[in-house]
Amino acid sequence: MSRQVFLYDPPDRFVAGTVGLPGRRTFFLQASAGGRTTSVALEKTQVAALAERIDELLDEVVRRTGGNAPVPAVAPTDIADTAPLDSPVEEEFRVGTMALAWDGEEQRMIVEAQALVELDAESEEDLAEAEERLLQDEENGPPMLRVRLTGAQARAFAKRALDVVNAGRPPCPLCSLPLDPEGHVCPRQNGYRRSV
Repeated sequence: MSRQVFLYDPPDRFVAGTVGLPGRRTFFLQASAGGRTTSVALEKTQVAALAERIDELLDEVVRRTGGNAPVPAVAPTDIADTAPLDSPVEEEFRVGTMALAWDGEEQRMIVEAQALVELDAESEEDLAEAEERLLQDEENGPPMLRVRLTGAQARAFAKRALDVVNAGRPPCPLCSLPLDPEGHVCPRQNGYRRSV
């Protein structure tokens, strides 16, 4: 079976969002264009890492070009997207590996998210080699979402993604663990535990 690549060049919309209540949210990347929508599931930490790395890469592009790249310093407010994910949210795959690149000729950020694949190997070396072969296999590799964004779109995506991550449960002021709507047993407030 040939590799399935969901290509959006350019997307009408590319956002990170969630389904569910804080504490039980499922995170998604969603790309839309021309009447089609692709949603892929991933972990909260992956969304945070992706947003942070996009901002870092864009900052580096601005630095290396001496400010000549079409990349805004902050996310433009005129293209901010605060709408919920497009419904229905149907997961195409769960993300395993992500990659970022800057296309200097086209002045575009390239975001790739590949499906999670379980590999069996006898050693760490064999596993690394199998992973590399699989990721480089353009014909039979795992499904992939590939999105090409302008600098402004990438900044707007990163800002929204960090906002979505930070919109979860607030931290306890004493122990920094997330506060649940049902209540919170704070280890610092309860003191020590006695042995029985």
